[in-house]
Amino acid sequence: MGTASPPLDPADPLAVDDGLDDTERGIRDTVRAFARAELAPFIADWYESGTVPRSVVKQLGALGLLGMHLTGYGCAGAGATAYGVACRELEAVDSGLRSLVSTQGSLAMYALHRWGSPEQKERWLPPMAAGDAVGCFALTEPDAGSDPGAMRTRARRDGGDWVLDGSKMWITNGPLADVAVVWARTEPEHGTKGIRGFVVPTGTPGLTVNAIPRKMSLRASATGELVLDSVRLPREAVLPAAEGLGGPLSCLSEARFGIAWGVVGAARACYETALSYAVRREQFGRPIAGFQLTQRKLAEMAISVTHASLLAARLGALKDAGRLGPAQISVGKLANARAALDVARSARSILGGNGITLDYPVFRHLVNLETVVTYEGTEEMHLLSIGRAVTGVSAFR
Repeated sequence: MGTASPPLDPADPLAVDDGLDDTERGIRDTVRAFARAELAPFIADWYESGTVPRSVVKQLGALGLLGMHLTGYGCAGAGATAYGVACRELEAVDSGLRSLVSTQGSLAMYALHRWGSPEQKERWLPPMAAGDAVGCFALTEPDAGSDPGAMRTRARRDGGDWVLDGSKMWITNGPLADVAVVWARTEPEHGTKGIRGFVVPTGTPGLTVNAIPRKMSLRASATGELVLDSVRLPREAVLPAAEGLGGPLSCLSEARFGIAWGVVGAARACYETALSYAVRREQFGRPIAGFQLTQRKLAEMAISVTHASLLAARLGALKDAGRLGPAQISVGKLANARAALDVARSARSILGGNGITLDYPVFRHLVNLETVVTYEGTEEMHLLSIGRAVTGVSAFR
């Protein structure tokens, strides 16, 4: 007699999560339970009102999710895969929530942790890990997005101080932030080698933070513009170990890794919603899940989610082994963001008109992912990064 096939988990057809260790599995279960109980019931209202409560930051800190892959200063010291799993479970609720955690931990806190002075680390990292302080990462400018080397924000010396002038745009967490890591050009004659990072408390005179209104995507995320008008800082405000573009780019690699994992959660949520809907929704006298074309869509979504899960798991294994490079992160961010967007679009088609309402999460994920595909490196920039890695020839300039 033949042996019966083991049951297939529709949410994880190839049992990718069986590769998680006990710690990673425990983090998955804890974050998933928290996200479903404390975040999911409210996310549609936050999205509709274009807000995210400051209290959410404190909750995330209490769970140890802020800067969780960093060590010391109240950070959890978790592995890369564990951090990725947490990002996945948060983004299964909304990309804005994962973006909050990514910006806090992988951009602002990572910049301080890797490039900051002992005094800067002691001042900011413990309250940021606890969720008592919020950080943002100010690199992008109105005219310098994909080309950060073209930034115009200037830092000049004035006696023992630094004085910063310029503006930054599309800064996640900006309106909530207590501290900003601001990147500025110091000596123009040195080109990008003169770019330095500065730790700027948001109450510093001359710094104005404006919330960006009328967003159609990532609405449950606080996004701002930072205007620096003769912001005077002491010499101790500079990140001492970061010189040139290598500093901010190292932080972006950390954030992109989290995105490669996070979008798997958004894709999975869209697929699960479409599957549940197709089984219940009847047309022509039977559930639409029984029609061949619907089954094809569901099967292709299951395959896409599985491919993305496998890619994220491989990135995590490489990073935990200390072998993950920027071009490999580009592969993961680009491929998984594309796949998640395709899954969201297909799921929306199964839900029909219901798919465009906030009663279901699909369209919210869809419009969020339209932004996620672009931020932390556009498709074009990641393709060129991969192209440079495989050919040895740079096509950026």
